[in-house]
Amino acid sequence: MEATNQTAASEFNLLGLTDDPELQPLIFSLFLSIYLITILGNLLIIFVFSFESHLHTPMYFFLCVLSFNDICSSTSTIPKMLANIEIQRQSITYTGCFTQAGFVVTFSLLENFLLTVMAYDRYAAICRPLRYTVIMNPHFCVLLVLVSLLISVADSLLHTLMALRLSFCTDLDIPHFFCELAQLIKLACSDTVIDNILIYISCGICVGIPLSGIIYSYFHIVSSVLRMSSSGGKYKAFSTCGSHLSVVSLFYGTGFGVYISAAVTDSPRKTAVASVMYSLLPQMLNPFIYSLRNKDMKEALRRIVTSNPSLL
Repeated sequence: MEATNQTAASEFNLLGLTDDPELQPLIFSLFLSIYLITILGNLLIIFVFSFESHLHTPMYFFLCVLSFNDICSSTSTIPKMLANIEIQRQSITYTGCFTQAGFVVTFSLLENFLLTVMAYDRYAAICRPLRYTVIMNPHFCVLLVLVSLLISVADSLLHTLMALRLSFCTDLDIPHFFCELAQLIKLACSDTVIDNILIYISCGICVGIPLSGIIYSYFHIVSSVLRMSSSGGKYKAFSTCGSHLSVVSLFYGTGFGVYISAAVTDSPRKTAVASVMYSLLPQMLNPFIYSLRNKDMKEALRRIVTSNPSLL
């Protein structure tokens, strides 16, 4: 392509979800509400975990890390969108865009790995109960989180650094409310074959393997539970997995929904609207799922409120 059709990009334009100026205040209010609910809900999980010593178990440790990751994930995208709506500008700097894209990939992958680690924790608790405390010792739990974070950061850096070498066309409009790596690559004028191949390989490894691990864990969990003679034991085992299964279904269900939406529609704006379900909804609903479906969390919160009425 001719050099006249390329530019040393200094800014990108985030087109958001709609061009209608009358809808901007509504979108601002909606996303601000989503952000505040996400932050407060996940902070509540961390707060309860910190104050209730009997919740200092591997399952709630991983839940606490997941909540912190959800806070970071939402913070990496929503505040910039709200700021753009407030000042009525669509731009984001070149450096800011790639930084945001890198954080989005990192936190998305980390959530994926954390859900897999939590599935393994449930597998160890139900299928290996006598060795559970030995298997899921504190050092191993921290190691699992650190390895998950390391892989997520390494994968994000690989894709971001590969994308940084690209040159971009004069059309720098991103039909999204945040800088998504795939959308950035589509704007490039230079050859993107390697970048696209890396994305497919990364998805196959960093999504396919963890998802297979979750399915494998729950296959053995269900098999172990069905072999239990006590109906009470079956109910207790399934109840400890209910919240996690709900979160897994929400995370992967919305993710596959966005993928299908992108495949059946030619409108990037419609895909951007669908991606709201994947990028924001799980982070907002996770605290409610774990709070409303988890007896220990509800009792811990009730004790904290009862012993500290000033919190109300």
